[in-house]
This record gives sequence, C-alpha cells and structure tokens, in this order.
Amino acid sequence: MSLARSDFRFALRNRVRFSEVDMQGVVYNPRYLEYLELANSGYQRTVIPSAEQRIMILVAKTTIEYKAPTSYDEELDLCVRCARIGSSSATFLFEFHGHGREDLRACGESLQVHIDDDKAPARIPDSAVALLEAYEGRKLR
Repeated sequence: MSLARSDFRFALRNRVRFSEVDMQGVVYNPRYLEYLELANSGYQRTVIPSAEQRIMILVAKTTIEYKAPTSYDEELDLCVRCARIGSSSATFLFEFHGHGREDLRACGESLQVHIDDDKAPARIPDSAVALLEAYEGRKLR
C-alpha cells in the first residue's frame, strides 16, 4: 500500500524518545498511533490554519503495517495526506520514513469522522473541503 515519499506534501519531523522504545530498543507498536495523532494535528494546522475553521474528528478505524524497526533517537518524517472525503468522514493515508529518506518504517490508513458539538457525525464543511483540496492539489470528494 505504500506510495512514493514524494506523494506526501506534508511531513512532520519527530525524534524518537527513550520512553517510546520497548525492551528490545525499538519503538513500541502502539506508539505509532501517537505518531499518527501528532501528524494529523500538524497536517490540520497546516492545511486549515484558522482554529475556527478546523474540523473536529474522531478516529473510526486505523490500520497500520509495520515495515521496519525504528530505534531510540532516530528521526522520522511522519507523512500524511488526505485520500478522499465523504459527507462526514475522510480517509487519510500515512507513512513514517527515516528522516529525509525513502526509508519506510510503517504505513497505513485512517478513517476519521467529523463531529458536531453533540459528538454526532456531521457533514464536513465545504470551506474545509476546499482547503484540503487546494492543499492536496486534487478533488477529494
């Protein structure tokens, strides 16, 4: 499922901390979900810079494929892109690479649902869709 590293416009640089590795000295698998959260937050701040326009999302489903281990103090590029947008949900693809390299460590897909103030699924605003499409350079809906 992996794409070329260049297919991702957004990447967040992250250094692996000691508390993120297991007894084998590699990043503990659940930490990749935390990395995804960091990357998603950075992506949204970059693509939708106004806090008032940002969409509130809940993760409905995430799949991760682990490709190669990552060790303490390594730097990763946490890459994210929006793949498609439905009425209330969006699918994001992600890949984590060794910093500045085509060095895939993990990849996957995350289905995220936009919610309203009552935490119910809600239509993603057209203004947010327009910003996402402009950033990605293609139609997403």
